[in-house]
Amino acid sequence: MIDEDSSGALARRLIRSRDRAVLATRGADDWPYASLVMTATTHAGAPVLLLSDLAEHTRNLRLDDRISLLFDGTGGLDDPLTGARVSVQGRAIRSASPHDRSRFLARHASARDYADFGDFNIFEIAVDRAHLVAGFGKIEWLSAADILLDGDSHNDLMATEEDILSHMNADHHDAIQLYATALLGFSGSDWRLSGIDPEGADLAHKGLVSRVEFSERVQNADDVRREFVRLAEMARNPAKNNFPGQGVDG
Repeated sequence: MIDEDSSGALARRLIRSRDRAVLATRGADDWPYASLVMTATTHAGAPVLLLSDLAEHTRNLRLDDRISLLFDGTGGLDDPLTGARVSVQGRAIRSASPHDRSRFLARHASARDYADFGDFNIFEIAVDRAHLVAGFGKIEWLSAADILLDGDSHNDLMATEEDILSHMNADHHDAIQLYATALLGFSGSDWRLSGIDPEGADLAHKGLVSRVEFSERVQNADDVRREFVRLAEMARNPAKNNFPGQGVDG
């Protein structure tokens, strides 16, 4: 796993692995307002949201674009307080990036039914800092530089991500099922890839999401192909499986 011991990498993996978060905004009456939002990320790891202009949180953002997003990794634990969670603070900025939009819609396919409505817009979070709690005794503030990857090296991957997803989901369905079942321990036979970033690939099946981590950061389609071949070989040889992927309840 990449940068396994880095607090910034741990926070980034948690942000990437969740498909939803609690959004806190400030209302016109100065009271905090919390709401559930669906999320994706940029390749650098910044959260991406699709918000309606009619929603209360979006009305609040017109007055104050500062937000906090809580990503919760404590689900399924006997003692939730031993699990990881991260609160991301930043500003919600309306995004015109086609890549932000495509990554969100690839992860949340049902959003295609309303994403083109005039009152819906993509927002990218300009991260300022984050507060990571990763169990007892591991509590720290992290800067944006700690969490986010340098985006300059991802242009080739960004340009080919949609094609790779389409190819894998259409022509390598069996391999994707192996990732989900043999490597991550899930059941089900209709898993799909919903995103590829420099550090791993996201999978989805109905209300479940999961993620496989790459052994090293990738920059282009050839790098991704090598990682997918490696993952398939690991899945077909369970006796040698030492895979660090993480299953996530949706």
